[in-house]
Amino acid sequence: MDIKLLARIGAIAFVAIAIIATAIQMRQPKTAPDLVETTTIVSAAPDPLVDELIHCQSIGQAGASDADCLRAWAENRRRFLAPGARPEARLPDQLAPSGAAR
Repeated sequence: MDIKLLARIGAIAFVAIAIIATAIQMRQPKTAPDLVETTTIVSAAPDPLVDELIHCQSIGQAGASDADCLRAWAENRRRFLAPGARPEARLPDQLAPSGAAR
């Protein structure tokens, strides 16, 4: 047997296996990812700083010139960088709709 013929047969076999593997993967039904329950930490006394930070996050670039946002970020940095500081709760990952009142 010629070496070129053997290489061609090997290449054709490799391509055929790749096509078959692709076809098998495409036939399998797609399953939805498992939904993970999320919990929100609700403190006894809601922190107005969190509300202000959410508002500042929602207004985007305009927050850099808003005096209330600058104060809120300064207070957040002060709390975060204080010795022994640990955040009580994280900001929610998804914002409220942009038309929501503050």
